[in-house]
Amino acid sequence: MTVRWTEGVRREVLPNGLTLLAQPVPGATAVASVGHVRAGFFDEPDAVTGVSHVLEHMLFKGTPTRGVGAIAQQMKTAGGYLNAGTGYDHTVYYAVLPPESLDIALDLQADALRRSLIDRDELKRELVVIIEEAKRKLDTPSAVVGETLHALLFDRHRIRRWRIGTEAQLVGLSQADVLGFYRSRYVPSRTIVAMAGLLDVGRALAAARDCFAGWEPAAPTLDPSPAEPEHREVRARTLRGDVRHADFALGWRSVPPLHPDAAALDLAALILGSGRSSWLYRSLRAPGLVTSVGAQHFAPTEVGVFSIAGELDAVLLDEAIHGVAECTTRLREQGPEEMDLARARTLLKASWARRLQTAEGRAGALAAAEALGGVALLDEEYAKLLAVTATQVQEVAAEYLSPDAVAAVVYLPEAAPQELTVEGLRSAFERVLPLAVRAPEVPALSLAGPATARGAVTGAVLHVALPGADLLLQRKPGVPLVSLGVYRRRTLPDALPTAGLGALAVRAAVRGAGALDARTLALAFERLGGALTPLLAADWFGFGASLLAEHAVEGAALLDLVLREPTYQSEEIARERATLTSEAVQAADDMVRYPIQLALRAAFGESRYGLPAHGLPESVPALTDGMVRAWHACELAVGRTVVVAVGELEPERFAGHLAGLFASDVSRSDAPPPRELPATGFDARQAIVERVKRQSALAMLFPGPSRSDPTRFAGEVWSAIASGLGGKLFMALRERRSLAYTVFASSWQRSSAGALLLYLATSPEREEEAREALLGELTRFGERPPEQEELARAVSYLSGQVAVQRQAAGSVAAEIVEAWLMGNGLSDLLDPAAGYRAVTAEAVRQLAADSLVAARRVEGIVRGG
Repeated sequence: MTVRWTEGVRREVLPNGLTLLAQPVPGATAVASVGHVRAGFFDEPDAVTGVSHVLEHMLFKGTPTRGVGAIAQQMKTAGGYLNAGTGYDHTVYYAVLPPESLDIALDLQADALRRSLIDRDELKRELVVIIEEAKRKLDTPSAVVGETLHALLFDRHRIRRWRIGTEAQLVGLSQADVLGFYRSRYVPSRTIVAMAGLLDVGRALAAARDCFAGWEPAAPTLDPSPAEPEHREVRARTLRGDVRHADFALGWRSVPPLHPDAAALDLAALILGSGRSSWLYRSLRAPGLVTSVGAQHFAPTEVGVFSIAGELDAVLLDEAIHGVAECTTRLREQGPEEMDLARARTLLKASWARRLQTAEGRAGALAAAEALGGVALLDEEYAKLLAVTATQVQEVAAEYLSPDAVAAVVYLPEAAPQELTVEGLRSAFERVLPLAVRAPEVPALSLAGPATARGAVTGAVLHVALPGADLLLQRKPGVPLVSLGVYRRRTLPDALPTAGLGALAVRAAVRGAGALDARTLALAFERLGGALTPLLAADWFGFGASLLAEHAVEGAALLDLVLREPTYQSEEIARERATLTSEAVQAADDMVRYPIQLALRAAFGESRYGLPAHGLPESVPALTDGMVRAWHACELAVGRTVVVAVGELEPERFAGHLAGLFASDVSRSDAPPPRELPATGFDARQAIVERVKRQSALAMLFPGPSRSDPTRFAGEVWSAIASGLGGKLFMALRERRSLAYTVFASSWQRSSAGALLLYLATSPEREEEAREALLGELTRFGERPPEQEELARAVSYLSGQVAVQRQAAGSVAAEIVEAWLMGNGLSDLLDPAAGYRAVTAEAVRQLAADSLVAARRVEGIVRGG
């Protein structure tokens, strides 16, 4: 069946030159409005590098009729959220919200795009925040490596520059610079407004016309990037910093998106780096040379970059680069087998369906295609990708992935003795014999016939109770995908000596099950359109996959096999143990996750909520094969299997197939309830780690409601009032005082514990100022209830997000899993918004007064300097 992703699109060009697009999306639960402006980093002269990103920030800073923060607050009141992103060739502003609020989103977007003030004092304050964002980026090795690779590959084109600007460049930007860019680039003829989701096309276009038709036309002032001259040479660069792990990226200049070779390069990236049976995964990740690796063909309008990037222990760098050279040499000299190409095509079909099933994904794709030349390009690109041949992939690999044109960047720990040189990189490619790795044959599964399955429907979910399993199924039409998962509650307590045991057991299980070894099992899933994913939370574990709907029954059989019959071969456990150890070490480089991990450990100690799921560097190496096998046997000896399926399926019919598959599950004793943890307060303490970083990151925890606590709704309302664009903390710490680029609040809820979580990142010299400001704002939450307008806005936002979050099958499946395994069952799904609507201003104040007590907080701090 031929898929037309542009079915039902209507296009209209207003007299001022602005383009409108609207498309209804089958099965949508929300709408999205995307404002796509063809102005990005490529459009910036060197004198104002970073100005397009600064302008993105300033569009939320007020118009003649809306003050600072008002646009974000009004969007929250409408039940939606807005955000923006600046790319090399565009800046995009998007809003996602319930269908009835589309008119509000269009009005807000039009006001911002047409009438932003760019106030001088607001710009001065916002530049301080953007400089903090730039510092955070400099503390992120993968970002530094990626942009340094562009600087190596290009000598003149603007892709070579540090994208959002350096601190010195940003400080030098004036109001006149930003206004000049705004008035010369943000014109109707370079703007596309795309709407998609649960909408009436005619009404949506009429509403957009009303909002944008009055925008006065203007001729854009363009300053194109210098063209890149031809050159071929090997280039290398070594960077160093305060990191525990290494990052690397190899790349080649390629072609723009409309070039005839672009589709074949996209397929080459899929073959090399997508999925567990990809060449790079089998050569580097499976044997434990890297903790992650992937390939990408990135083509923004004017140029293209083909890159391979990963993370690893620095001592394995030479072996990893040699492995990349082997894979690319094989692609150039031998090309892919037909099985490789078939796998890539199937993954491509599924990835497009996943991307385009949401309203924002569809609207964004339509706008991007229109910017390149017309929405029809979306269907044309899809057809071209599916038509690529093995010969074409080999030809583009030979043409572009040449050893004499490769560039590479590595980011190493300061003390690492390695150094990547041009000579070393050239040598890695010269001494290569291409791998001769043939794809394995996947044996056909023996599928049980359908059985009788009777159940009850709660809301839209069919529940079928089998002797040893619960089936939870929901139809979600729209795209030909099914999100599948098999889950079980965790029963074994965590302990410091065995931290990470569950993660090792679950991850090692996907390295072989039944008669299928690791490669064959990975390929078996990828031939169905998805990847096998091990899943581990504090309260449950399982295995999941998002597959093409036509293969859902076979996918369920494979998931059952992995759950019940992992082979746990010693060599595979050893490889996963080494990788997990590396990841536990690497966690300390994450400036968001690591301080939160430190705070949780300080709060909950050596429990399942205090110990990181991936384990600790000192605990994982001591985990034995026997421990892994015993963990699995014990977890399967108690409790019931939960099977969740959401997507393009008929629940009753699919339940019959699942009943046949899971008929052999026997009734087991119920899992004991998890140990309740005290929620009255933590022992006040700080966990501090000093690092050589440009920022300090602070996570703060207070006692809060668990997932089953009735006050959890008040906790979520509090976080919606406090956090996000326009939230009280955002306005107080970022907008008014420029103390932090990132500040957020969350009601952290697990089945038997909870906390109110705060996070901010700031300059090391302002850490104490930021902490005191944050504590002051938190104290005020407990002293007086929120204003009724604040409460109403938070409740509207949370209620609207129920519809927004149900756009994708995977999100609906996750909601079912949480309700069943951590909440009160399917009744939680009937009207989640009712719990928010019942929250009073006094309930929020009382929760804050009880929980946000400074003397009972714990902090996790990664202190830069």
